[in-house]
Amino acid sequence: MTKEKIALLVDSGTDVPQEIIDKYGMFMIPLKIIYKERTYTDKIDITPEQVYTRLKEEVPTTSLPDGKAIQEIFDEIKAQGYQKVIAVTISSGLSGTYNILRLLGQEQETEVFVLDTKSIGIGAGLQAIHAAELIAQGMEWEALILQLEKKVKESKVYFNVATLEYLQKGGRIGLVASLIGTALKLNPTISCNEEGVYHTVAKTRGRKKSLENMVKLVKEFVGDRPSFRLAIAQGDAIEEGKWLHDLVKQTFPNAESILFGPISPALVVHTGPGLLGIGVQLLD
Repeated sequence: MTKEKIALLVDSGTDVPQEIIDKYGMFMIPLKIIYKERTYTDKIDITPEQVYTRLKEEVPTTSLPDGKAIQEIFDEIKAQGYQKVIAVTISSGLSGTYNILRLLGQEQETEVFVLDTKSIGIGAGLQAIHAAELIAQGMEWEALILQLEKKVKESKVYFNVATLEYLQKGGRIGLVASLIGTALKLNPTISCNEEGVYHTVAKTRGRKKSLENMVKLVKEFVGDRPSFRLAIAQGDAIEEGKWLHDLVKQTFPNAESILFGPISPALVVHTGPGLLGIGVQLLD
């Protein structure tokens, strides 16, 4: 019996590093970034730096890729001879991409399974990378789906937004809340709950303490599991990102791997500059 050819499709908000996308031949659906004067395609014709530079004058909005663009990718997958598709998306609690892919997936001749990672950025990306490895190992379709669903609960993302001032300027939080936060230097650590929606998991005074606390949260999540992988994401915080990377390397010398990279332009829109995050995935 010949092995089924399974394609892997990710959305750009999963932040899978380009070299890993290339290595496994993943297909990518880019999110849209909408400015008054034109719409850009995430990671294709706009960089995170361009978004940061323009934040002072305009905070853009983001939207899903349109159905036509998604259908073209499904057509391309079929044309390349794939019989089945695993699609990995950022949390359905934060984006409509999961739902649109699920609906369009039902209309395809190829069988499509869409994984709701209940996570964002590299937290979702680690789940996509795991899927790529399992497909490469030749895991059977049913077993693959079960394993990916199990891994949703065994993956986590924590992040820290440094810039309460920016949130204030962008009108994202009430003025009073942001002023109190700024005065007390309270840095929230944010994660995704079981529904895949943002919630605050810790409030720490001062940025450095907050980042150290984030590493502590990762340590608690890992517990005594011998095998796990980590990823550090930064948004316009490269120096602090390197410092965090060093701290994580010292704290977790036995991690299978520690990825390090920038967040996508589409995520920049929602976090502003100064984002640092850690994704963690427990392995078997």
